[in-house]
Amino acid sequence: MAKRILIKPIITEKADILSEKQGQYSFVVNKDANKIEIKKAVADLYNVEVDSVNTLIMPSKTKNRNSRRGAIRGRVASFKKAVVTLAEGETINFFGDI
Repeated sequence: MAKRILIKPIITEKADILSEKQGQYSFVVNKDANKIEIKKAVADLYNVEVDSVNTLIMPSKTKNRNSRRGAIRGRVASFKKAVVTLAEGETINFFGDI
């Protein structure tokens, strides 16, 4: 079975600013994926020309939440993030025609 490279796009304020100003788009990717696989997956899925790919592993974090029974402690798993820079004039529209 082939592994799924792109898991989901990251849609935050910072990612939106990066995409508008610098043509960079952020994705959560498979931890085993390398830059070449990520570049090919983005190019095939969105029909764009990818200029470069930067990857980073976001560390896991502990989260606390208060409830009626007291504090609940949990963890958020670590994940691999890819910041993809597209060629000049290329864009990706995540939202379609909303």
